[in-house]
Amino acid sequence: MPFKDHTPIPRKEEIKVSYLIEKLRERVKLELTALASESVCDQKFVTDADLHRPGLALAGYIELFTYKRIQIIGNTESRYLEHLSRAEQKKSFGNILQFDVPVIFVTSENSLPRYLLRMADEAGIPVFSSNLETTQFMHLLRDFLDDQFAVQTMVHGTMVDVYGIGILIAGKSGIGKSEVALDLIERGHRLVADDVVMLSKKSNVLISSATEMNKHFMEIRGLGIVDVMSMFGIRSIRYQKRLEVVLNLSLWEESANVERTGLNHDSVSILNTEIPLIHLPITPGKNITVIAEVIAMNYLLEHYGYDAAKAFQDKVKHHIAMKKDGGEMPKRAIEYFEGDFE
Repeated sequence: MPFKDHTPIPRKEEIKVSYLIEKLRERVKLELTALASESVCDQKFVTDADLHRPGLALAGYIELFTYKRIQIIGNTESRYLEHLSRAEQKKSFGNILQFDVPVIFVTSENSLPRYLLRMADEAGIPVFSSNLETTQFMHLLRDFLDDQFAVQTMVHGTMVDVYGIGILIAGKSGIGKSEVALDLIERGHRLVADDVVMLSKKSNVLISSATEMNKHFMEIRGLGIVDVMSMFGIRSIRYQKRLEVVLNLSLWEESANVERTGLNHDSVSILNTEIPLIHLPITPGKNITVIAEVIAMNYLLEHYGYDAAKAFQDKVKHHIAMKKDGGEMPKRAIEYFEGDFE
């Protein structure tokens, strides 16, 4: 069974607020304006991927205030503060600042009065603003945090993108995983990672990638290391791809109970996520590359509601029922050959 010895990667426990701000600006392309205490971002840490809108805390209920989360002040919180007097605003905002909040984001083109920002400075809590609407901002921020705090593991195999379907080719060392992937690349498909594949779990989906060391490179036994991107071009590689099918290669004499109809679906559990598993015994002359393409296309058909094995089973059942009822025997596929004798 593949992946019984997969290597777990310790999950991140925290990230610096300074790192969060840097990556949001660079990778997520968010325009963020520092309103208060940006200098303390190196000493502040985010430890929770969830976000929090502190409406109840502003109103005075702090018993269940999840202060360790990033705090988002949107339209609702801003309008609430605007309807308070200056003294009431300070008291309300102070309900939040008495806790060790990692960072506060003000969204939807809202702003905070200077005296409240001075309070944040004195408390050592950074405040940033974004013109994005609150829901959109939270979606982008939550996606980034889910990635940073994702559960990860490493598996041995070769990851390829075939017709948009992420296939992980598995099997024991030397069985030909890289050679199959190289043939697929030559046919126009794309390499994600060879030999060592990193898997990250985001929203119950496994995202695959190479490591910093092996990205773009493949080992072909008897030849050595090849640079796929330099050899085949930028279209031959992908930095990441969702894992959708595992193709496990094995020698024919080592394979037992080979699936013939496709009615029985095996799966493998990786990071508590079930992934379809196909056992493919190999023999000399067997075109694994074409079979991998068929696996990808068959997965697409099943995704859109057509199961070839089930359709064939229904046909067989229909003909058996007709025979029992005294109906005609199965006929050839067409009624009349149209003179195609060439």
